Amino acid sequence: MTDAFAIPDFTFPEGFLWGSATAAHQVEGDNIHSSNWYNEQRDHKKDPTREVSGKACNHYQMYEEDIRLLQTLGHKAFRLGVEWARIEPEEGHFVQPEADHYIRELSKLKEAGIRTFVTLVHFSVPQWFEEKGSFSEMDNLKYFESYLNFILPQITPYVDFWLVLNEFNLGKAQKRLDFKFNSMLYHARGYHLIKQYSNRPVSSAHALVQYYAKRQNDPFDLALQHYMDVINHEFFFHAVRTGELVLPHKDVYFNRELKDTADFWAVNLYTREMVDARHADFSSPRYPFTRTQMIPMDFYLDEFFPECMFHDLTRLKDRPVYITENGCCCDDDDFRIVYIAEYLCAMNEAIKDGVDVRGYLYWSLLDNWEWGSFIPRFGIVDVDREHDFKRTPKKSAWFLKEIIENNGFSQEILHRYLKQMPRVSI
Repeated sequence: MTDAFAIPDFTFPEGFLWGSATAAHQVEGDNIHSSNWYNEQRDHKKDPTREVSGKACNHYQMYEEDIRLLQTLGHKAFRLGVEWARIEPEEGHFVQPEADHYIRELSKLKEAGIRTFVTLVHFSVPQWFEEKGSFSEMDNLKYFESYLNFILPQITPYVDFWLVLNEFNLGKAQKRLDFKFNSMLYHARGYHLIKQYSNRPVSSAHALVQYYAKRQNDPFDLALQHYMDVINHEFFFHAVRTGELVLPHKDVYFNRELKDTADFWAVNLYTREMVDARHADFSSPRYPFTRTQMIPMDFYLDEFFPECMFHDLTRLKDRPVYITENGCCCDDDDFRIVYIAEYLCAMNEAIKDGVDVRGYLYWSLLDNWEWGSFIPRFGIVDVDREHDFKRTPKKSAWFLKEIIENNGFSQEILHRYLKQMPRVSI
């Protein structure tokens, strides 16, 4: 974290698209037929400190209020998920009223003039599909195709951008490498099925982490840095660019259907991950002098590193880019204001360097269930789960609204919302 009051004013290209993002399971509530629901109940029994999603933010019932919030806050785009587990809770049994629910939500967004980024699978899948091996088994492709052929023609009129899968790209264990290999094929099949129904751009949301050697002059750490980048990022970009899928311990797979299966790069970007060749699991804590603990628990987003926004984006100059997630979890909202200012400045530098960034979706609109806990709060809108899920926009929401209205950042805007640089309370 640097001094936000030293950031120069900057603007974004005309027509830049601003908005926010969510994931269905994390905000809707009562997604009882999903794999995540099953897993969180199991995990809570083993460890009662792990919270279950329950009603989450009750977005399933309150989506119209949330759409009005989007309008109030000036958002022009919204990323949301369509929950397969609601639509097909049992194999082969499609529930039309659940599909109708998403049609209503999407149509309301369109009526509000908000462009939609629709994620078809954001981690959670039906429990029956998980029990069959999910995306780890290619024999399950027929179930995925059946679901898409049911839902795609119904929601196509309301979708502006498609995201087939979310963040399947991370992990280094052999089981994860196998999963990623197959998921790449599911992504490609999803891409081509969508194109049968829609002429809107398609991608999958990619978790773009900057792997960073702990010792920047050490050949072992640097080799590991490049290895982690290849198995988590370059395999995806290379497959889309060439049709060649390359991952360790797998024979190379070439298929023209893989090539050009991303019309834009959808980037979920937060920070860097330190790698250390001296540790068996490759991992390393970040430098203690860069760590800022902003919530009362250990969490992987305890560092401001806006340089990763520039470094990661400048490798993606061959097609348009949309930031489909970027955000800060903190209890003191002033940290979020600084984070937004710094990362937007870094994004602007990438644009000046030739990256065709066309939109930014802040993660997240709401303080949501964060995969086992409600403690990490990313939202620009507070959700009071003790009092009917009352929504209250934070200062950062109004700060971002002014940035949207001006299509840029200025010190004049910053000074209206931040009086001094925040610090961790002792």
